[in-house]
Amino acid sequence: MPLSPIKPSEEPAALPPSTRPRLPLDPLLALAVIGLGLCSVFTLRQATRNLVPGNPHYYVDRQIIYLVLGGLFMLVLARIDYARLRQFRNAIYAALIISILAVLALGHAARGSTRAINFAFFSFQASELGKVLLIVSLSAFVVERSRSLRERDTTVRVMIAALVPAMFVIAQPDLGSGMVYMVVAYVLLFVAGTSWRHLAALAALVIVSAAFVLVAAPAAGLNVLKPYQVARLTAFLHPSSNPEKEGYQQQESKIAIGAGQKTGRGANASQIPNGFVPESQTDFIFAAVGEQYGFAGAALVLLLYALLIWRALRILVMSKDLFGTLVAAGVAGMLMFQVFVNVGMTIGIMPITGVTLPLMSYGGSSVITTLLAVGLLQSIYVQARASAALKGRVVRN
Repeated sequence: MPLSPIKPSEEPAALPPSTRPRLPLDPLLALAVIGLGLCSVFTLRQATRNLVPGNPHYYVDRQIIYLVLGGLFMLVLARIDYARLRQFRNAIYAALIISILAVLALGHAARGSTRAINFAFFSFQASELGKVLLIVSLSAFVVERSRSLRERDTTVRVMIAALVPAMFVIAQPDLGSGMVYMVVAYVLLFVAGTSWRHLAALAALVIVSAAFVLVAAPAAGLNVLKPYQVARLTAFLHPSSNPEKEGYQQQESKIAIGAGQKTGRGANASQIPNGFVPESQTDFIFAAVGEQYGFAGAALVLLLYALLIWRALRILVMSKDLFGTLVAAGVAGMLMFQVFVNVGMTIGIMPITGVTLPLMSYGGSSVITTLLAVGLLQSIYVQARASAALKGRVVRN
């Protein structure tokens, strides 16, 4: 059954700084983050050694910098009471919309997409940061509407609030991030206790919309998505029909993963280092894990993700208020969706949508955004422990 909504008047007030105990962070959550960061560095070191002539450590060095910077931001955010963010919900949502529009207006075009603004040493991808901004702002909005969660008006408003930035992101085009936005909104409604009829209607609407965009609209001569996007979304259904074009990336990815067998090929890996799998440092990093470290390495990475998501769900239950519960739920939903879709597309059971693998895929915006999300989880954990300590209760990890 969905969680019962908590009335705003029942939510505990933020703890005064003078009385707030200095409790440690969640060690298991930190272990999962550190483990995935190390797996990313070791995988990229081998997979990208031939991508930049004369600089085999180009991607590894930058990934380490992103992980360190993101880790610092995570620690700072973990020591801030997340409840304070609730009062800035409108400003956070405005920042989300403005940043995405800024990318559309000022972003650098590459391979037919305008997804980032290039700076001297960093490319800012607003759609990645927008995931965390949307989680915080939508969670605050749902709390404000907690007395009317089962009303249709609340469901419609939440989905529209997610749909607006999602459409701007899809226009870049970044279909994967747009899908994440909608999944986050759906998860928040589910956890908050929205009517099952509303949730079922939304699921049906998604199915009908997908059928219209991928089948009915093209048949009628109306292209909602670009032809290459439709081809990428449907290629996994018939990977062998056109292996030289739309099915090429997934076919090569499966070959690389299969070549790893039980323990991987290590330094003898050739499929990934020689460039047979495009974007192996970002969208298809899991294929690099499979070839280099085999089943053992892939299982380790998936176990670390299981630990990460389990801790997010545990923190969801521990939270001292509805806002923290929803923020943790949004983060957990974001992580689960991205891991499932990314790993699924590398092994050919999901379409290619450009969804990154959290903390594993190369990229500053993706890595730092994920660590900011983990910082929110740590803040919720610390506040839950502090609140319980002041009440003389023992909270099990």
